[in-house]
Amino acid sequence: MMKNILKFSLLLSIALIMSSCATNTNQSKSTGWGINDPKWGGFQSMGNYLQPVPLRMVFVEGGTFLMGLNQDNLLYEYDNITRRVTISSFYMDEVETSNQDYQEYLYWLQRIYGQDFPEVVKQAQPDDLVWNDVPSFRDALADYFIHPAYKDYPVVGVTWEQAGDYCKWRTDRVNEKILIDAGIIKLALAQTPDNNFNTEAYLAGQFTGVVNKSLRDMNPNATEKTRNVQKRDGIFIESFRLPTEAEWEYAALALQGNTTKERVLERRIYSWNGSGVRMADAPYRGYFMANFSRGNGDMMGTAGALNDGAEYTAEVYSYFPNDLGLYNMAGNVAEWCLDVYRPLTFEDANELNPFRGNIYKTPERDEEGQIAEKDDLGRIKYRDFTPEELANRTNFKKSDNRNYKDGDLESAIVDDWLAKPEDETKSTTSLLYDFGKTSLISDKSRVVKGGSWKDRAYYLAPGGRRFLEQDQSTDWIGFRCAMSRVGSANGGQVVSKR
Repeated sequence: MMKNILKFSLLLSIALIMSSCATNTNQSKSTGWGINDPKWGGFQSMGNYLQPVPLRMVFVEGGTFLMGLNQDNLLYEYDNITRRVTISSFYMDEVETSNQDYQEYLYWLQRIYGQDFPEVVKQAQPDDLVWNDVPSFRDALADYFIHPAYKDYPVVGVTWEQAGDYCKWRTDRVNEKILIDAGIIKLALAQTPDNNFNTEAYLAGQFTGVVNKSLRDMNPNATEKTRNVQKRDGIFIESFRLPTEAEWEYAALALQGNTTKERVLERRIYSWNGSGVRMADAPYRGYFMANFSRGNGDMMGTAGALNDGAEYTAEVYSYFPNDLGLYNMAGNVAEWCLDVYRPLTFEDANELNPFRGNIYKTPERDEEGQIAEKDDLGRIKYRDFTPEELANRTNFKKSDNRNYKDGDLESAIVDDWLAKPEDETKSTTSLLYDFGKTSLISDKSRVVKGGSWKDRAYYLAPGGRRFLEQDQSTDWIGFRCAMSRVGSANGGQVVSKR
C-alpha cells in the first residue's frame, strides 16, 4: 500500500512539474528544460516578437482580390486577364522614393567607395539625360536630380537594377542604426570599402564594427562569453525590396476602404471609388486625384484654375492618399516592380503571392564549409546552385526560374517540336522571345505599374501593366520600397475559435 502511495506521489509530482513548465515562459513547453538559462545549456528564445518597421512604411493587410484589368483594353493586349489571387500582408512606403532619398544614398557611396571604387558611385547615378526631348524645351530640368527645388520630387532616370541596389543599401543603413540605438555598436564613420556595415556580412561574423555592448552568449561550451546579434534575435528588419506586381496592384486598389465583412461594395477602376478622376466629396469636390495628362496638350490645366497643377512630376506627398494612406499610386511616376514581364504570367504564376522572377542563390563557401570571405566591397558572395545540388529537390530544379513555363526548354515548342539549344545550361528564352527580331521581351524585361505625369487616365488603373528592360530608365518611371510581413497576417488576432 505504501509503495503504491509513493508511486502515486511521484507521478503527481512529475505531473505538477510538467504543468508548471507549460506555464513558465522560461521553461520549454516540450521538455521542461530551462530557456535563456546557462545552467540548462543556454538555449535562447525571445519572448513576444514585434516586427520592427522603419519610418514611412504603411502596413498592408493581405487577403484575396480580383487581380487584372477591369476596364476596356484599349490596346487589345491579352496580358492581364482577371483572376482571383491571395496576397500575404506586407509593408510599403507611403510615398515614392524622392531625389533627396536617393541623394543620401549616393553621398554614402561616395564617402565609402568614392576614392577606391569610383565606378560604384558612377553606376548608381541616375540618368539626367532622360529629360531631354528633341521637340521640347526642358533646360530647367537639366538639374532635376540635384536642384533643391526638386528635392522632394520622385527620383527618375533610375533603372530597375539601381532601384534594387538602393533597397539593399537602405536595409543596411536601417539595421546599422538599430544596433547603434540599442548601444550594441558605436557610430563609426571611418568605414572602408571592404569593411563597412553590411547586414549579411555582420550576420556571417565578417563585420563587427566598434563594439559597445555585445550580447551574452549563454552556451556554456562557447569559448567566447559574448556574441553578435543573430537573425533569430528579431532585432533586424526584414529586407527592403521592390514590391511584386501583385502586391503593388493590391496596395494601389486599397479595397479595405470599401469592403464590409468580405463584401466589396464597389470594384474599383482606380485607387478610389467611381469612374472619374476628381474628388467627389466636399470640401474638395472637383480636385484632381492624381498627376496625369488630361488630354492632347493639356498637362496641368488653365492658368488660374490648374487641374493637377504639375506639368511634370509633383512632390511625393501631393494629392490625396488612397484608403491605405499611400500617395501617388495612380500618377506622378509609374513604378518599377520586382517581376519579370511575360504576357501570360497569369497562366503560370501561383494563386498565392503570384510572382515571376525567382533566382535562388547560395553563399559561396570555403574548403572548411564556412561562408567565403566577403568581396572588396564588403559584401557576401553568392553563386547559383549546381544541378547536382538540386537533383533530389521537388520544389525547384534550377536556380534561375525567370522563364519558368514561358521561355524554358520545356515550353520552347518550335517547328521541330522541341528544339534544344547548343548549350542546354543557357536560357532558351530567345527561342520564344527573340529580342530585336520577334519581340521586345527578354529575361530582363521588368513589370512597370501605374500611370505617370505624361500618361492619359487609362494608365492610372492599377490593373494595367507595362514593361521596360531592367537596365534602362526614363523620365516617367520611379520606385518605392516594400517589405515582407513575418508572422501573423493581422497582428496576431485569433480568427477562428478553438
